[in-house]
Amino acid sequence: MSPEDLINLGLAKELVVIITSALPILELRGGIPVAMTLFDFSWYYAFLLAVIGNMLPVPFILLFLDAAARLLSKVRFFDRMLNWLFERTRRRGKIIQKYKRVGLILFVAIPLPVTGAWTGSLAAVLFGIKFKHAFLSILAGVLIAGVIVTCLTCFGLSIVGMWQQG
Repeated sequence: MSPEDLINLGLAKELVVIITSALPILELRGGIPVAMTLFDFSWYYAFLLAVIGNMLPVPFILLFLDAAARLLSKVRFFDRMLNWLFERTRRRGKIIQKYKRVGLILFVAIPLPVTGAWTGSLAAVLFGIKFKHAFLSILAGVLIAGVIVTCLTCFGLSIVGMWQQG
């Protein structure tokens, strides 16, 4: 689902930014440019909404991933999918495994695909980082990523331009 799809549903602009920022892959890398370029929100309002949206799924992933994975792994299709996802996260999460909380901050702070709050939350669970430490590290990473994406968007670099061109 793209931001345009959410707009077509008649949702409030703020809600579109929050939902876009909460989606895996897009996260605030998509939410901030949507807010600033499509809706002409101020940088600080875009930043605030995107951080809120990006952090929404984090506690649920941290608290319920283990139980959900155990339940879903009983179905062969989901078991294969989860094993692939977990192995991929383990490979990409070497910085987290080595540096724990600081590594988690750095991993989430790099605003590239597959390095945001969703993957960071998954990695925190896989590497056994306690909820409080994981949540605070992910929040710090999201704030840093938000500053980077906000600055890039202010300078005219964003994925929204790519959507509009493509």
